[in-house]
Amino acid sequence: MEISLSLLQESDAEELLEFERINRSFFEKMVPGRGDDYYQWAAFLERHRELLEEQERAVCRFYLVKDPDGNIAGRINLVDIDAAAGTAEVGFRLGENYGGKGLGSNALHLLLSTESDLKQIHAKTTTVNKSSQRVLEKNGFIHMGISDDEFEMNGEKMRFVRYLWVSN
Repeated sequence: MEISLSLLQESDAEELLEFERINRSFFEKMVPGRGDDYYQWAAFLERHRELLEEQERAVCRFYLVKDPDGNIAGRINLVDIDAAAGTAEVGFRLGENYGGKGLGSNALHLLLSTESDLKQIHAKTTTVNKSSQRVLEKNGFIHMGISDDEFEMNGEKMRFVRYLWVSN
C-alpha cells in the first residue's frame, strides 16, 4: 500500500481526534496512555494548537501517515530537534487496521529520506512492542540498550528499549 506523509495542519484536528479515539485501546496496550482529558474536544484542540506552535518554532515536526485515500493511517513525529547538532527523537504509531502491512517501515523510510538535514535520530519503544522494534531495525536503527527503570503497564512489567540512527 502506498502511503504519504503530510505535516500536521490546523485543519487535521477533527480527523486526528477521531483516529486517536478509534485506536486508543490498541495504542494503550503498547505505550503509556494519554489520559481521558486528551480525548475531549476542547483539551485535544488546545494540545493540537500547542503542537502546531512547536512545529512553527521548528523544535518538532509532526507528520500524518496517510493511506492512498487520504485517510490517517498513523503518525510519525520528530521531537526535540536540535538543528545545530542535526539531532532529533522519533516516535510513531499506526492505527490497528494498518498494522502488519509494512506501513510503519515505509513511513519511517519516507521520513528518513525527507529529513536529510538530520545526522542522528534517537528512538525508544517498550520491551513489549516488538513490531516497533522491527520497524526501527529494518530502517537501520542500532539497538543501544534497555533502560534500567522498570514500570508496569496493563499489568505487565516492562522497560524502554533505546535505538539510534546515524546518517551515512
